[in-house]
Amino acid sequence: MTGAEKSADTATSPAEQADGGTRRSVARLLLEHGPITAAVVAEELCLSPTAVRRHLDGLVADGEAAAREAPRRGARGRGRPAKLFLLTEAGRARFGHAYDDLAVAALRFLAENGGAQAVREFAERRMATLVERHRSAVLAEREPSARAASLAAALTSEGYAASTQHLGSGEQLCQHHCPVAHVAAEFPELCEAETAVFADLLGTHVQRLATIANGDAACTTHVPVQLPAGKNAPTLDGGKPA
Repeated sequence: MTGAEKSADTATSPAEQADGGTRRSVARLLLEHGPITAAVVAEELCLSPTAVRRHLDGLVADGEAAAREAPRRGARGRGRPAKLFLLTEAGRARFGHAYDDLAVAALRFLAENGGAQAVREFAERRMATLVERHRSAVLAEREPSARAASLAAALTSEGYAASTQHLGSGEQLCQHHCPVAHVAAEFPELCEAETAVFADLLGTHVQRLATIANGDAACTTHVPVQLPAGKNAPTLDGGKPA
């Protein structure tokens, strides 16, 4: 076989490239909004149920997605319950876990030589640096809900695929991807520093409900929309709101 024949034999056709692009879009939707049903995927991406099922089955077969039964609401009806799909750790790796081994090794070295306090200080400095790039945009918002939404947009720009949802007494800040999840699984100081920075930036106590590093589908943080009595939200100049 000549070089040209070999190249032609292994070349990816436009149809195969398009198919791969669609599968990546399905995977990204699971990343940002999972767990979700196949029907939601079809609606969001304007795909046929058959096409969605083919891509979801492919992701599950490759170990990049998993399915589980959706919780039933109300009386049990006939037929199978809907399935919810979400990405596995292998699927999340599509979207970047670069340098995990190096980062874990570096933090182990830091912990061995500087102790737990050195790890905490590193985690705090890392988050402070990340947030500082977006501080003015977040603090420009006056309402807690708008400020949480601005923080979600900032986190998304940093690779965290974040969103907010109003639930009960506050907003839920959801990070559907975590670039350092594998590292944070061994060093929870990263998650603790993140939560502390959120509270400082939003000017209120926040509660971390779930983390990807702990095996949950998303990092979820509850943000009260009412500030505690006597508490004022931080402003750009560090003073009290006008």
